[in-house]
Amino acid sequence: MIRILGIDPGSRVTGFGVIDVSGARVSYVASGCVRTADGTLPERLKTIYEGIAEVVRSYQPLEMAIENVFMQKNAASALKLGQARGAAICAVITQAVDVHEYSPTQIKQAVVGRGHADKAQVQHMVTALLKLPEAPQADAADALACALCHSHTRQSLDYLTAAQMAREAVVR
Repeated sequence: MIRILGIDPGSRVTGFGVIDVSGARVSYVASGCVRTADGTLPERLKTIYEGIAEVVRSYQPLEMAIENVFMQKNAASALKLGQARGAAICAVITQAVDVHEYSPTQIKQAVVGRGHADKAQVQHMVTALLKLPEAPQADAADALACALCHSHTRQSLDYLTAAQMAREAVVR
């Protein structure tokens, strides 16, 4: 079994989602948001760092998946998002958790089957895939989607590795 932490970074709200993966079976562990109070950006980054570090201490994931920064219309917003992302990455990497990065399109493609799905579609599919009684908050759903994307990617890579090893064994 492997535990994966998904992160949806934001300078005001950073979503997190934790899943367990055992073979093809995926199960929900926890999700939520680290919300920052009004304050300076450095104070908000500290809150994100401390909040995600606490999530890592509480749930002890082995791997983390995080959404890449995408260029928005507002460069200042993109920079703040990048800094929030950096705070979250530092919080997990200092606790020896492997970090994996995915684009928003990759995440939506893996979970919804369409790279340009909207938030409601992501929430719906996360709820269905994890058999949740109700849809998680949007930022938490995005974080769970990120964790699910990594889970799917890991399974595909494991399958390809096994196929390659089988081919090499036949050649010998």
